[in-house]
Amino acid sequence: MGVIDGYLAELDGRLRGPRAAKADLLDEARDGLCDSAAAYREGGWNEEEAQRRAVAEFGPAAVVARDYQAELGMHTGVRTLWKVVLGVPLMQLTWDVVRMLTFGAWTRLSTPTPGWYKYAAQFTHGSAYIVAIVGLLALAGTRWLSRRADGGQIAKLTSGLLVAAVGLNLLSVAVMVGATGVVDVNRLFLSVPCGILTVVWVVVSVRLVVLARRSWETCATIVA
Repeated sequence: MGVIDGYLAELDGRLRGPRAAKADLLDEARDGLCDSAAAYREGGWNEEEAQRRAVAEFGPAAVVARDYQAELGMHTGVRTLWKVVLGVPLMQLTWDVVRMLTFGAWTRLSTPTPGWYKYAAQFTHGSAYIVAIVGLLALAGTRWLSRRADGGQIAKLTSGLLVAAVGLNLLSVAVMVGATGVVDVNRLFLSVPCGILTVVWVVVSVRLVVLARRSWETCATIVA
């Protein structure tokens, strides 16, 4: 194994994040190292010494890994934030439209609706859009700070806001499912399409939690 290959292997072992994004960063590093080594070879150095000097010029793996890890953290967080911003309100809107088309107005319900249940429903409906707003603010903040703050700090801030947004969404879904189960579980399945969407909504919410946790773990590996 050459000096450059050994350096890239060490760098790879220090990074945590999406495989494709990490591969792109490592390919970029390899290209830069190979170009630098070629310049040293043209200057009269042998292959091993040229690679050694190229690696030394590139910087210690621990230092480079910190910058790369911050970039991976932002990449993971931003990608998941877009899923939150678009997916959560879309699920809410889709369920409401399908309910109107396949079931009709809430007045068709056969069981009475307690006063407290209306607050639970309002919380769930409102949370969907609050989550989207938090996600948009996080995306805007990440873009604004990208040239004004340390990459590691931005990645951790993005991940923190992502966790907050996803947590709020999961809480709202849990409140709605729990409250509906107490009042009348059949309301979760007003029609076959509504039932399918309810299950999809829960699955998507849990999936977002997994992605948010992955983003947080990616940022947690950034060396202070």
